[in-house]
Amino acid sequence: MTELLSISGLTRSFYGVQALRGVEFTVHAGSITALIGPNGAGKTTAFQCISGVVPPDGGIVRFNGQDITGWRPDRITGAGLTRTFQIARGISRLSVLDNLLLYAPHQPGEALLSATFGGGGATAEAEARKRAVEIARRLNLTRVLGQAAGALSGGQKKLLEIGRALMAQPKMILLDEPIAGVNPTLAEEIAEHLRELCREGITFLVIEHHMDLIARLCDPVIVMAEGRKLTEGRFADVANDPAVQEAYLGRRRFA
Repeated sequence: MTELLSISGLTRSFYGVQALRGVEFTVHAGSITALIGPNGAGKTTAFQCISGVVPPDGGIVRFNGQDITGWRPDRITGAGLTRTFQIARGISRLSVLDNLLLYAPHQPGEALLSATFGGGGATAEAEARKRAVEIARRLNLTRVLGQAAGALSGGQKKLLEIGRALMAQPKMILLDEPIAGVNPTLAEEIAEHLRELCREGITFLVIEHHMDLIARLCDPVIVMAEGRKLTEGRFADVANDPAVQEAYLGRRRFA
């Protein structure tokens, strides 16, 4: 399998506290890979460094054959790597449709000449709207397209987060707790969306604390503890690993 994302020696400290201590792992194209570990393991910090939200202190992030270490988030998104957030980041007063349209790539208004003199704007807007409507349809958000994002249920906001990421036409999505606070029926619906999207060629790296979902959805599973990769493998293997059990119980300490 082709390596799509490769993390090597990633370090990051905040006010003298080491959040990442030389993290190393790879994500293969066409997979739904889990990134799990106890609270404070460094999972979200890893996401922040990979997606460009915060720069790493050291190490290398390679995506699709390019060294993207320290790139701006918008440049990383343009390269095909985007992310969702645990707390939905939609603009609450805007409609679901407008929230999706905000994340359409290559909008004419982003370029100075196009914004000043026009040209191609109507076509690009129509294409973006068509894509937004299609994404809303596949995520079962069609009936709330005109509603304000702030009026959505928690599960619908999670779906809107995924839709926002899909608007960027990504090769890979970093998912931060996609079913946190979601009822079991909608959680399974979200899982099925991810399976289908993966079959269509999108790769996922997923942070999630619901182990039943990880067991059914993700392979492989990467386990972090205290800012480092602890182990990797199939869910059943890592779940039975004594070192993983100790890490979750808070007894394991790295030198």
